[in-house]
Amino acid sequence: MQNEFMPPLKSAGAQDETLDLRPKFNADGLIPIIAQEAETGQVLMLAWMNAVSLALTLKTRQVTYWSRSRQSLWRKGETSGHVQHLVEILTDCDQDTLLLRVLQTGPACHTHRRSCFYRKIEDGRLRVVSSSEDARN
Repeated sequence: MQNEFMPPLKSAGAQDETLDLRPKFNADGLIPIIAQEAETGQVLMLAWMNAVSLALTLKTRQVTYWSRSRQSLWRKGETSGHVQHLVEILTDCDQDTLLLRVLQTGPACHTHRRSCFYRKIEDGRLRVVSSSEDARN
């Protein structure tokens, strides 16, 4: 599967206003993805997609990312069963970041927490604000 997306427009203003899907992948061919629970609005994780994983996600409605560490496609939940079903995708103004609204099965984080964003910075230190128990709720 090759890149089936149109390239970004050269004019920033035109890119900001186009109704064509023209994702702006970085020099490594990746685009950052924010996954958000569709029912609650909770931010679950940040990950990356390439053109192939984005196309697969759009086609199957099951979220597939690009693993930078393994340099391979990563279907979320493939081994854990904690899948993400795509509800909708939103793009920011210049299409260099995507927001996936998903229905998350089980925890999204490899630490078994519902969200990868489970620590809060307070007075220069980290404080845990959600536990692995949150994934069961």
